[in-house]
Amino acid sequence: MSVDHGWEQDKGTPFTITVNGQEIAAQPGETVLTAAWRAGVTIPTLCHDERLAPVGACRMCLVEVEGQRRLQPACTWKAEPGQQVQTETERVTRHQQLLLSLYEADHGDPHGDALQPRNELLEQIDTYGSPLTLDHVEAPRVGRVDVNPYIHYDPDLCILCARCVRYCDEVEGVSAITLAGRGAETTITTVDDLSLLDGDCELCGGCIDTCPTGAMREKKPLMLKVPAETPTETIRTTCNYCGVGCQMDLHVANGAIGKITSPPPGETLNDGNLCVKGRFAYDFIHHEERLQTPMVRGSDGELHPATWPEAIQAVADGLSRVAKAHGNDALGFVSSSRCTGEENYLMQKLARAAFGTNNCHSCAAT
Repeated sequence: MSVDHGWEQDKGTPFTITVNGQEIAAQPGETVLTAAWRAGVTIPTLCHDERLAPVGACRMCLVEVEGQRRLQPACTWKAEPGQQVQTETERVTRHQQLLLSLYEADHGDPHGDALQPRNELLEQIDTYGSPLTLDHVEAPRVGRVDVNPYIHYDPDLCILCARCVRYCDEVEGVSAITLAGRGAETTITTVDDLSLLDGDCELCGGCIDTCPTGAMREKKPLMLKVPAETPTETIRTTCNYCGVGCQMDLHVANGAIGKITSPPPGETLNDGNLCVKGRFAYDFIHHEERLQTPMVRGSDGELHPATWPEAIQAVADGLSRVAKAHGNDALGFVSSSRCTGEENYLMQKLARAAFGTNNCHSCAAT
């Protein structure tokens, strides 16, 4: 059975709908939300991810549609020729503010560190307001202690939009996590409450990436405890762990990488996704056992610190000695996916151009 994602387009003739008095183009089969976003009209959402089938769970995207008595979810409501839609009426605003007030009452305190994930709920409260001051409700949903080293779940920040569960099912095809419990006790868990290490989870961290409130987040930044006022820098780079070329964002604090995230969906070829290595395998960068200077083995058989010119000369002498004695194909050059793409390129250039052999390999050659 095929899934109707709402943004999938049926074959047919394009038409127009009117949103807030402005005519915008729409395609047969697409939703009001998709058409509005493409035209630059802002409609807030919390449960929506363009990679997932829309479910209309959070109710933030409700709009007025002419001829409809009730507000309708723009993420699931199909656009039709001549349709009249209003997104900024008093009725819609009143609904959004009430809903945000309820969410705010159920939402726990964020961690408040410099590497805290983006919190879309707090952003929307700042934008649209939550004029009702409601007492905080202690959610009866429970968390779980999971020994996995990467993914943390905070039930106090969860709004049960199920984006993490749907991502795991629809994008990864793994279904490692699920909604469990009933009513106010509904929570995110695994089958038989197993650790993510013992179930089907691939530890890709996609649940972290799609979570709108930071309820799902990385464990490593939590342990670093970087103060919220610490300046951070985001640097876009390419993952070298395989040959796909996924883009990723390095979040640097105090001169060190604190976490890695994927760019937003639709911006890069990995469409907002990363694997476990791309997202979490960066400990080697600042590891205390990482060599900081070249080492050359001396006549005593031990490794000794050396300068770069000394190390390069030792490598050149050794390679030339083997090539002269046994031929160029007696040499093999092995590079690493922890090197940069430029460094891997230079390694194969050294093998092919300098020594005339194709015996060159990298663990990123997939």
